[in-house]
Parts: sequence; C-alpha cells; structure tokens
Amino acid sequence: MPTDIRVTGYDTFTAFGAGTEALRRAVFSGRSAFAPIERFDTAPFRNAHGATYGGPQNAPRQLETVLDCVRGALHAAKLDPAAVRADRATVLIGTQGDFTGIHRFWQDEAAGRPPDPADAHRSFAGGIPAAVAAELGFTGPRLAFINACVASASAVIHACRLIDAGRVDVAVVGGVYLVDEEQFAKFDSGRTFARDGRLRSFAQGRSGMLLGDGAAALVLESEEHALRRGARSLARIPGFGMAADAHHVVQPHPQGLGMARAITRALGRAAVMPGDIQYVNAHGTGTRLNDPAETAALRAAFGGHAERLLVSSTKSMTGHMLEATGAVELAISLMALEEQTVPPTAGYDEPDPACDLDYVPNEPRRAVLQRVLSLNAGFGGLNTAIILEQP
Repeated sequence: MPTDIRVTGYDTFTAFGAGTEALRRAVFSGRSAFAPIERFDTAPFRNAHGATYGGPQNAPRQLETVLDCVRGALHAAKLDPAAVRADRATVLIGTQGDFTGIHRFWQDEAAGRPPDPADAHRSFAGGIPAAVAAELGFTGPRLAFINACVASASAVIHACRLIDAGRVDVAVVGGVYLVDEEQFAKFDSGRTFARDGRLRSFAQGRSGMLLGDGAAALVLESEEHALRRGARSLARIPGFGMAADAHHVVQPHPQGLGMARAITRALGRAAVMPGDIQYVNAHGTGTRLNDPAETAALRAAFGGHAERLLVSSTKSMTGHMLEATGAVELAISLMALEEQTVPPTAGYDEPDPACDLDYVPNEPRRAVLQRVLSLNAGFGGLNTAIILEQP
C-alpha cells in the first residue's frame, strides 16, 4: 500500500504580496494582478503587462523569496528543522535560477570588476535548494527541477515518491519564479503574450498568456512522522501522475492525450473514481491551443463526469508563474479545500464552443469539496496531475 502523505504547512508569495492570506483574498474575490510592468523597461517589447510585485528598486530575489516561503511553511506546520533527522529530510525546488545574479556576474566581468562567485552560485538553479537545505540543516536529497511549467509539480511528485519509498520522513518542496527581463523577452519574441493585457483562460477571443511572480513552499510528511509529533494535517496527497506525449516542442497534443494519461494515473494511484473529484485547478494558460486540448483531456479522463466537474484557471489572476506554477496552484487547490469554495476563472467574457465545461466564470462558487485535482503542463508534452483530499 502507498504511504499516506500529509501536507502539514504551506506558504506563498505572488504579485498580491507575501503570505497565504494575500493570495487567498485575491483569488477568492476574482481579482487579477495584471498591470504595466515597472521592474524593467518594456519599451522594446510588444507587451508591457504582467503580474509583478515591486518595481526596479525593490524587486525580490528568488533565493530570499523562496526562503521566506519555506520559513512560513515550517512555521505553519509547527515543525522545528532541528527536531528532524537531517538525513531523513529533503529539499526539492522548481526553479530555472535567478538571472539577476548571473547578469551581474557577466556585467562585472565586462566592466573589469571582480565578480562575486558566491552571489552567482546563489543564482544558479542548483544553488537555491542547496542554500535552503543548508539553512535548515537538512542533508537528504537537494534537487532543483528545471522542467519549466511542471517543475514544482514534479518536485512535489518526487517528494511523494521519496516518502513512499521510505527514504525520507519530511520533504520541503516548492518553486519560485519572478518575472525577469530575460524570460520576458523570450516569450515576447515568441508572440505568446495576450495582446489585451488580460489572461482570459478558456474564453472566446483569448489571445495568450501573461507572466506572474510566484513562489510557494509546502511541508510534506509521512503520516507516521506527522502523527508522532502531533502535527495537524491540512490535506492528504493520495494520488499523482505524470505523462509525456512528445507531440510537439511547444504545442500540446490536440486531444490532450498526455494530460489524460496523467489524470488517469493519479486516479488509479489514489484508488478513486472520476466521480470522486469535485474540482480541477486547470493549467489554463489562456492560449489558443492549450485550453481546448486541456478540455479534451478532461473529457477523455473523466468521461460523463466531466459535465459535473468544476474547473477554473487561477492563472487568470496570478499570471503564469513558470517553474513556480505547480506549487502555487497546489497551494490554491488546498485553499479551495479549506474554504469549500472554488476560485473563479477571471476575465471570462464569452464562452468558446471548443471549451465547453463549467469554468466557474468570474465569481467564486461555494461547493462541497472532498477531493480536488491540480493540473500542469509544459513544453515538450510534459503533464502532471496531483490529487489533494480532506485529511
């Protein structure tokens, strides 16, 4: 039998600010964070909008931001890192690294100034979980997941596998992405951004995605470890799934075959039926190809129950947080369980015949939620599905 895996604490940072309450208030009111970006000069680009927190003088850094989330998650879990057996604890973070420090290294080199290798190391993807583990004193696996939009969801799934295999008792997992000029330029050149400054998932006339700041950390524990220390469980993770369809470098399979397989695997591992899921926090990027493919995946995996599913994309409020997306959206899914409320899909103006499910448009909806599903997808046909259920 799979190990019972518990979520005992979590914390977040988004364009709405630090902490879970800032995010909770925003997403359950249907408020979007999109505005003109002030962090860097957007004049050279086609788009100027994103969901960011802070301007050029107070822009956050990845390591400091995710460390704050880790401390908040541990505080929420009432878990003292010193009380954890160091080699039985892991730190897994979804991140591509912080381009700010890397840019500064090369700017110093070009200007003839001696660069700071330690600052550059803290900016590398692998340096971030290493620094977090060093602060906590954890000596178990320390890994950075860099597989783009499924990075932090993959970190969560790997943590579950480590706990299930009996290799660790505690996992601090999460992800971090802060809107930076480097990635912004790449997406802008690919013409992926919404032309109207609004990310309108699943709606007719949607024109693309927008980036957003995001970080989250969650504390996962085996049931035995959580019970031994008297921890309060916020939720269980009974099932998860991963699948790749390798259909195209950037386009999803039009029938959502990989995502449907990931969902089916998650349901199978959790030993639940499609009708046992009440809400899906969708990947929902607001792009022309993703949203109908995801709709097709939900119909394939859930069959007739798809008609009764509540589905929403919270990217319509937070923006696409790249490597942080899976962790932040899992935190929002946990909030939905706690609140017994489904967050809405904001900016949903007009239905699209190709996206024909209940996307909870614009207003939150009260519902009886026992199990929820968080979905993510990434370039190259990567797909993840994670189930949360009431403890």
